[in-house]
Amino acid sequence: MILASTLLLSACNQASNNANNIEAKTQSSTSTFVARANDAYLSEEQAMKRSSRVSDVDYKLTFELTGEESFSATSVINFALNDASTPLTLDLNEANISKLIVNGNEVNADYNNWFITLAAENLQKGKNSVEVNFTRKHSTDGEGLHRFTDPVDGKVYLYSHFEPAAAQQMFALFDQPDLKANYQMTVTSPTDWHVFSAMKETRVEIKGDKKVWYFDRTLKLSPYNFSLHAGPYHKWEDTSGKYPLRLFVRQSVEKQVVPSDWFNYTHKGLAFFEDYYGIDYPFRKYDQVLVPDFIYGAMENAAAITFGEGGFLTNGEMSQSQKQRLASVIMHEMAHQWFGNLVTMKWWNGLWLNESFAAFMATLATAEATEFDNAWRSFYAYGKQSAYRQDQQITTHPIEVPIPSSANAFDNIDAITYSKGASTLNQLRHLLGETDFRRGIHNYLAKNAYQNAELDDFIESLADASGKNLDNWKQEWLYKAGVNTIQSNFSCENGKITQFNLLQSADENFPTLREQHVQVALFSSDTNGVNLIKNVAVTYSGNSTSVDVLIGSDCPDMVYPNYQDWGFVKVNLDSTSFETAKNNLNKVSDPLLRSMLWQALWDSVRDGQLPLNDFIDTAIVNAPLETDYTLLGQALSQLGQSASYIKGIYGLDHAYVKTTMQRLEKMAWDNTLANTKDTNKLRRWFGYYQAFATSEKGLNTLVALLNGEQSIDNLTINQDLRWSIIRHLNRYQHPQAIALLEQEQQADSSDTGVKSAIAAQVIRPDAKVKAQWLANIHATENAMPYAKLRSAMGSMYPSEQTALNEVTADSRIASLAEVDKLHDHVFMRTYAGTMIPTSCTTKSVERLAKAIADNKELSTGTRRALLVAHQNNKRCLVIKDKISIQ
Repeated sequence: MILASTLLLSACNQASNNANNIEAKTQSSTSTFVARANDAYLSEEQAMKRSSRVSDVDYKLTFELTGEESFSATSVINFALNDASTPLTLDLNEANISKLIVNGNEVNADYNNWFITLAAENLQKGKNSVEVNFTRKHSTDGEGLHRFTDPVDGKVYLYSHFEPAAAQQMFALFDQPDLKANYQMTVTSPTDWHVFSAMKETRVEIKGDKKVWYFDRTLKLSPYNFSLHAGPYHKWEDTSGKYPLRLFVRQSVEKQVVPSDWFNYTHKGLAFFEDYYGIDYPFRKYDQVLVPDFIYGAMENAAAITFGEGGFLTNGEMSQSQKQRLASVIMHEMAHQWFGNLVTMKWWNGLWLNESFAAFMATLATAEATEFDNAWRSFYAYGKQSAYRQDQQITTHPIEVPIPSSANAFDNIDAITYSKGASTLNQLRHLLGETDFRRGIHNYLAKNAYQNAELDDFIESLADASGKNLDNWKQEWLYKAGVNTIQSNFSCENGKITQFNLLQSADENFPTLREQHVQVALFSSDTNGVNLIKNVAVTYSGNSTSVDVLIGSDCPDMVYPNYQDWGFVKVNLDSTSFETAKNNLNKVSDPLLRSMLWQALWDSVRDGQLPLNDFIDTAIVNAPLETDYTLLGQALSQLGQSASYIKGIYGLDHAYVKTTMQRLEKMAWDNTLANTKDTNKLRRWFGYYQAFATSEKGLNTLVALLNGEQSIDNLTINQDLRWSIIRHLNRYQHPQAIALLEQEQQADSSDTGVKSAIAAQVIRPDAKVKAQWLANIHATENAMPYAKLRSAMGSMYPSEQTALNEVTADSRIASLAEVDKLHDHVFMRTYAGTMIPTSCTTKSVERLAKAIADNKELSTGTRRALLVAHQNNKRCLVIKDKISIQ
């Protein structure tokens, strides 16, 4: 993964000295050999040249882990070489090499802190062996071999994260996905630690005050699929199924995990996937570990999956939405064990297929193998909407894009890669039919097991299974960006349809019109509800498709042209259908259709067609009538976004904002009390009551609940809620907020508590506090750990603090390029998403436009964030102009 540029600068002198050495070797060896670029990243061209020479890779790894800041290790790399006439490089990041042995001879290490260059004269055609002895500091940013010290008890925990190219932060290797290898590992650790990896330990020996762990040789894995986790983790085991299951977590948070939930969904997932794929689970055991400071949601390391603990620890019983997310993420990482680990992409341009397929399969498995049969509705309301939004941004991109270097591997890890890709696979399933689609998946996995594959291998397998040519589909869906829009256009006479067309349109910047297979549904409305008249399956293409089969049908009050959500397409309701949807939302019995209509109304706000205040009025009436838990979350989320808009546009003191926030607060409180017998809805409504409470009465109620002076039946104010309330009270400057924060800090010294306290402090509307934390965020020397800075950045400028945001807006824009150069992609992903100044003003739009023009050399991710901020600001002005209030 991208290295911090501070590390790059520290290696600069050594790198420049080695550049001449590498070039000299190149010229002396052969005129056709092109030396690897002397930087931290591996280009696709360089990777392909290396893999064309190297094969049969096998690693023997030895680690000495003490829990201190550094570790020592030995990498023995055995491999075959078909051409020994030129130098070869091994990846190893920021290590101190004590010994390098090449084919039995100790040699001086030609090392630039990023890779070792093995001279041609030390290599041989055929079998080679390289041994590297080194020490290295543990990582602290969630990559490589990460080290974490628990603030509660001082215990040290380690875990690895290698995707896309961070294995080199732990051992010497060929760090690219198409050089799959076998790994055999020995680890020395303190005696109270557990050590686990892709294979279960074969034996453990006590040697003095240490344990030595021996692991079996793995099957073929790409480097990013391998892992090492170690520490005094608490362990649960389940041997009731076909494969042994283990679950690990830090000792201090053991009580915040319900292992039965994890084992339940893991058993169900393994059975589902073995049946669906028609291929046994490819590894011998299944470990899962919850880890702190994780920069992603989870990671599919072969047979030793990591989960960011922040999303899965719970103080008390999990809510329905928490359990569903747990099931879904377990299924996502499990899907990768076949699609990604068993069969792996050749280079990082194929990463989307891994993630899209896992997102698709996770939704399918959650819907069919667990109690959450509403999984596709959840996917529509959240994942798919993120993809629609991202595909309408100026920074959208095709699903399949070239990746020139490992530096760019994660440039496109976004909702297009995950949710749009999953949606295209789902509509392809409808196009090909379930049986042929499933057969094609099985054949692809069986043919390419323990190997690398490319997109064409996948498409060819599906085409062969279905007998359909998918070349056009591939070009339209995978190589073209943008989302299309469809709308029904019909005429009626004497109560019957006389003509019906589906109209397809595209953004002028992304003009591709696609072919899709959807369902078009007609509805009538009356006092009893909205009733389905007819639905038909239609394959449409081009800008207009006649649907003759509907001619003669009863004239509808509403048409929905993507019924049951087969297609990936934005729906514009015709004017008649829009009015029916707006006036009859709570009368629609089909929950998926109701979700789509909620979304259609919200899209019309974002597109500047429906005034935001009209949407709020409609939602306040209809949200309390929503009986479906998932849809309730969707509706309340849209109201939450509405509240952020009006607070950002007008500020808290505006009469309309005050009145609207009081309406939202009262609605949420009344429905909290009305749902005390349904704990899931109770917690959902209370969560939004807390978010909407801005009045003195509302804030005082939160204080009373926090102090135990007031209670709500069946609602437990657990530690998570306590911190959430304290953060909210500080956000709105309740008189007791600071004292409550200090009191809670004394009571909760956990990692979660430390980060929550930072968020509560930073969110206060206090210019001095903002300045102090802005200095911490920008510090390059003695900087705070990234995990803490991430908590601060996420709370710095809530929507209503526009004036405080503006205090440093110009200086933050002026320093953006410098900050971007000084920090790695992990830091900048958070910084660019939270610290680029925006407000719903013409001044802000102009400032961002100038920044875009002036900063051409920003990293890809930061420049995209800047472009999106500018586009979102312009969208906010459109929404603002449409609002009609007194």
